[in-house]
Amino acid sequence: MTEHWQARRSNAPLQRPGDLRNAWQRDRARVLHSAAFRRLQSKTQIMNVGENDFYRTRLTHSLEASQIGSSLINQLQHVCSAEERALLPDLNLMETLCLAHDIGHPPFGHGGETALNYKMLASGGFEGNGQTFRIVGKLEAYHPEHGMDLTRRSLLGLLKYPVLMPELPQSPEHDKPGSLSQWKPAKALFACDADLLDWVLEPLSEADRKLFQQVDVLAASPWQRSRHKSLDASMMELADDIAYGVHDLEDAVVTGTLNEKQWHQHMDAVVDHLEPELTTLMHKLGRQLFANEHHERKNAIGALVNIFVTKVRLEVVLPEADEPLIRFNATLPESERLLLNSLKAVVFEHVINQPSIQQLRWRSQNMLLDLFAAFHTEPERLLPRNTRARWRAAMDNQGAAAADRILCDYIAGMTDDYAERMYRNLFLT
Repeated sequence: MTEHWQARRSNAPLQRPGDLRNAWQRDRARVLHSAAFRRLQSKTQIMNVGENDFYRTRLTHSLEASQIGSSLINQLQHVCSAEERALLPDLNLMETLCLAHDIGHPPFGHGGETALNYKMLASGGFEGNGQTFRIVGKLEAYHPEHGMDLTRRSLLGLLKYPVLMPELPQSPEHDKPGSLSQWKPAKALFACDADLLDWVLEPLSEADRKLFQQVDVLAASPWQRSRHKSLDASMMELADDIAYGVHDLEDAVVTGTLNEKQWHQHMDAVVDHLEPELTTLMHKLGRQLFANEHHERKNAIGALVNIFVTKVRLEVVLPEADEPLIRFNATLPESERLLLNSLKAVVFEHVINQPSIQQLRWRSQNMLLDLFAAFHTEPERLLPRNTRARWRAAMDNQGAAAADRILCDYIAGMTDDYAERMYRNLFLT
């Protein structure tokens, strides 16, 4: 791959003396050894951390997505043309993207994300993928200015939404909304990180960049939808979707959150509309998924992952583009995509959307709303010394919106456990 995609924003040498690793191995190591990655062990995936020692956390989810990403690369190496194989990301690069893709998510999952977005509406909004980009590009401690100082291609691969936040509506003049459902975040990067986005997209021609950053404007939250992502980002997102749709499904089955009757109510109509061979296989796997023998369930989970991995293909999605990294995406055939979307819908309806989970989400959202209000009201008293210094510098040099971004960085970086303890310290006796 051309040298500009291996460049780092710091212009540091590609290798240290005696270091025989390639650029992608170094990127993977930086993610793996980062504080942001370690914090994923105490951040909610779907079921709250601490509720059960079996549940997946953001950390184990990311490890599983990484393994699936590697499997996708291996599959494509066997089925692609020589020209297409030359475009595929290095295995270490793929693992880098999958390991890093969730490090920007705040405590308490998407509920926490929406709460922070509400508090940040006047200061540029908040979104987990945008925070991931900010962490790897500016906040982590590998470089004083450039975060992890990852290669340009790694940063391109982390751009699920390669556009900036639109102008956001202002929140009502009170600390807590009656409902947060109307304040779901726009899927975008923060305006304060536009310089980093410009650097990542610098190798693209003006025409390619215009194509790549097309958006659909929406009438309500999340306000816009970007149309495109790079080849690497499409593979990372597919690995993420498979891990979510299959492995989080396993959590739901084992803990009894999803029972066999609910499975059939949701999935039978979908399964009967798949390709005949896939329909037959899914009827068999549905029985195995709820079998009494644990090895039967494990076999079903592995077989479900295999369905998607073995059907991945490269497809031209932007034929007008000159840059191959944005011209191609990894995709699934229609039948397999329908099945994967249906599995994700099962997890949403019977796990995420169940009252006990939503009650915890409501509680957690309000905790973050209160924490943000407290730190915003008394930053000089309540913030840790290093964060306070960053807040003061931002307020003095860039203004209130930049200072609010520092507060948001601090709260978003908390684990679930840390946020709970901080809330107790501030609000409970």
